[in-house]
Amino acid sequence: MKIVVLDGYGANPGDLSWDELKVLGDCTVYDRTSTADVIARAQGAEVVLTNKTEISAEAIAALSDLKYIGVMATGYNVVDIAAAKERGIVVTNTPAYSTVSVAQMAFAHILNITQQVAHHSNEVKKGRWTNNADFCFWDTPLTELSGLKLGIVGLGHTGMATARIAFGFGMNVCAYTSKSQLQLPPEIKMMTKEEIFTECDIVSLHCPLTEETREIVDAKRLATMKPTSILINTGRGSLVNEHDLADALNNGIIYAAGLDVLTSEPPLADNPLLTAKNCYITPHIAWATKASRMRLMSILAENIKAFAAGKPINNVAK
Repeated sequence: MKIVVLDGYGANPGDLSWDELKVLGDCTVYDRTSTADVIARAQGAEVVLTNKTEISAEAIAALSDLKYIGVMATGYNVVDIAAAKERGIVVTNTPAYSTVSVAQMAFAHILNITQQVAHHSNEVKKGRWTNNADFCFWDTPLTELSGLKLGIVGLGHTGMATARIAFGFGMNVCAYTSKSQLQLPPEIKMMTKEEIFTECDIVSLHCPLTEETREIVDAKRLATMKPTSILINTGRGSLVNEHDLADALNNGIIYAAGLDVLTSEPPLADNPLLTAKNCYITPHIAWATKASRMRLMSILAENIKAFAAGKPINNVAK
């Protein structure tokens, strides 16, 4: 079985091993592959793995030996699923591998914003504490989480993991979810979309990107939030209208935002969030802890083994 990994660097920049895949067949790993090179590099392969490299209908039609596409992520919009179905090609994703890590990043942003850890550490390094008249200093609001309302939009694996962390901080957790109240733990209060944004002190986005959720956060929604509120997005960049969020931050409509995802990645230089007030951005690394990526590699191997045995799992092209 010939296996081609189109863009392996993101998942494994060198600190992990590809051995689990190499024992399954003749495996070639490319760090990165442009869309224009997909057909040439994947020619003759039965199994093609991709993270962010697009596999178009044109590529699927041109790859006559292709039987399986494995997406090295949870989202699989980089593959033309309709074209794969038409050819009878199995397409799998890699679910739930990064749940704990993404929830951790959501709270890394929450804690950074509420305690301003990075800012005050940098001020200390500049000598400000050494030359301070008092035993301590702070120049931003410092916010205790206990008793605050955390609104979670999307209560899947990651949303629930985030809720569990919030309980540890003594927060009141609310959720906008397709689940019924009977399906929720009693500690989580079900709210409407409108209530989540108007009543919660912190809103954290964990829903998938669909036509219904695209730009769920826009100027109209932001205008209903408290001026002290915080928005967290570790889901998908397009859940947020970036120009509207930048305007809301710069004009004090909401207090701050912590983002691990943007609509375009890498972002364009003129993205207004890069210079927006109280906007803290990390470069899509919530998923990228070593433990998370190790789980990713293991799930990839299990997906291929199941396919080879004629019993595919995590097939999104049924």
